[in-house]
Amino acid sequence: MKGGTVQINWHDDKPVLTLDFHPLSATLATAGADFDIKFWSIKPAGTQKLPVVSYLSNLSYHSTAVNVIRFSSSGELLASGADGGDLLIWKLHSADTGQTWKVLKMLRSHLKDILDLQWSTDATYIISGSVDNSCIIWDVNKGTNLQTLETHAHYVQGVAWDPLGKYVSSLSSDRTCRIYMNKPHKSKGTEKINFVCQQVISKADHPLLKNSQETKFHLFHDETLPSFFRRLAWSPDGSFLIVPAGSYKINNASESVNAAYIISRKDLSRPAIQLPCASKAVVAVRFCPIIFKLQGTNSLNSAGVFNLPYRIIFAVATLNSLYIYDTESTSPLAVLAGLHYAAITDITWSSDAHYLALSSQDGFCSLVEFENDELGSPYSLSEGKAKEDSESNLQTGNDTVTLDKPDNMVIEATGNVEGVIADSRKNEAEEKTDDMIIEITGIIGTAELDRRKAEPEDKATKQQWNSCAVNFGAQDKAEKQPANPDSDGKQTESREKTATLQSSLDGKSGAEEKSGQKFSSSKSTPLSNKPAKKRITPIAIDP
Repeated sequence: MKGGTVQINWHDDKPVLTLDFHPLSATLATAGADFDIKFWSIKPAGTQKLPVVSYLSNLSYHSTAVNVIRFSSSGELLASGADGGDLLIWKLHSADTGQTWKVLKMLRSHLKDILDLQWSTDATYIISGSVDNSCIIWDVNKGTNLQTLETHAHYVQGVAWDPLGKYVSSLSSDRTCRIYMNKPHKSKGTEKINFVCQQVISKADHPLLKNSQETKFHLFHDETLPSFFRRLAWSPDGSFLIVPAGSYKINNASESVNAAYIISRKDLSRPAIQLPCASKAVVAVRFCPIIFKLQGTNSLNSAGVFNLPYRIIFAVATLNSLYIYDTESTSPLAVLAGLHYAAITDITWSSDAHYLALSSQDGFCSLVEFENDELGSPYSLSEGKAKEDSESNLQTGNDTVTLDKPDNMVIEATGNVEGVIADSRKNEAEEKTDDMIIEITGIIGTAELDRRKAEPEDKATKQQWNSCAVNFGAQDKAEKQPANPDSDGKQTESREKTATLQSSLDGKSGAEEKSGQKFSSSKSTPLSNKPAKKRITPIAIDP
């Protein structure tokens, strides 16, 4: 695995707010504050340290910042959402001179900025989320608004469409995640989409205060989170949902832990597992489109956490770092930190899982390239059906599963990153843990591996890594829960994206600001925004 920040003129030095890989090729689409959508060819690095990026073309139609772009599953259509509420559908046309994209439809119903959108699996529908506090279900073929979901009390910053077609979900700065179930109603002999709010996830009980007076706490950050995006995602098989922007407290006296929550399809009423993500809030989640075979090492399946006959890989982005997880390991496969000086805005995988890309407010994008079979062997669906009966016999109990704490894998990059896949390792002593740090010695330097032992931690600050034993392998009915959002009142509508996000990040000095110059330090310089070296571990969230 190799990669790093590609320092080219992506969008005239303006923030890159979103990106997406074409599902049938290695073409990367990016968009941002310069109002344009640009296409880039991504080729293998070969003997170089970074994948080769070449400019292809751009689309100019939007008159405001483009916050989200997403290709349809066929790759024939592209949806782009922008400030002001504009939602455009682009169609790919073939001509003698090559392929071109043209505007097919303009969908207007949102009153304010569109922050996120997601296609249905068959590319028939789109769900979009907006600063006007609403979600809209669109019929793409007719170009009409099928349903407006007005249940949130603040900005809708993330939306996701269940790949099985039964649910859609949304995440808002009103500190609630809402899951809607499709209950079609018949009209003139035809069924029409009708999504009804099924679950509202907002608060949870303190797990350490079961015998005391009931105390509830918020699961998510409020509107002060320095990001306009909270991009949640369903797994490719629809077995679970991962929700960013989590903020979890062990008790009233403890500090909040930034996290992403895993919600099982079998129980959509509450998070089942917490993924800790260091010192910055989680802003985006994206799943690898390829499903892999089980490797049989350090298996969470044997612990009863995931009851899956295959392995799913996903990326979790915080404001300043990227975590790569899978459903079989207790620790991240890798953590990339220090790649950008401003907030990360979006992440995407190529369809063949060879590339992972992320965009940032600092005007740059980073690319990671994986070698063939580096992530594992692809899983065959036909093979899965043959093993379905035997795999379904795996049982999960109701007791909390205690997992080992993962060692921190931090990549402090001042340029490029190489060789960042790592296996989980055991603690050498009860109060000691090894941290593996990869330091980059130059722009095109090689990675030097430096194993360092962390100082003994105070027992009082240690946290257990717990997760609820859940079965993610099947669909189940979720109990209907009344909506009860926590509204903080009306907020100002005006936004200044770059200034707001830039000033909110820690550890910024004049020397750290990126103005197009390349990193040239011969030694790795620790950045103030790197993940803290302390035990931050998933906590069981009891009902």
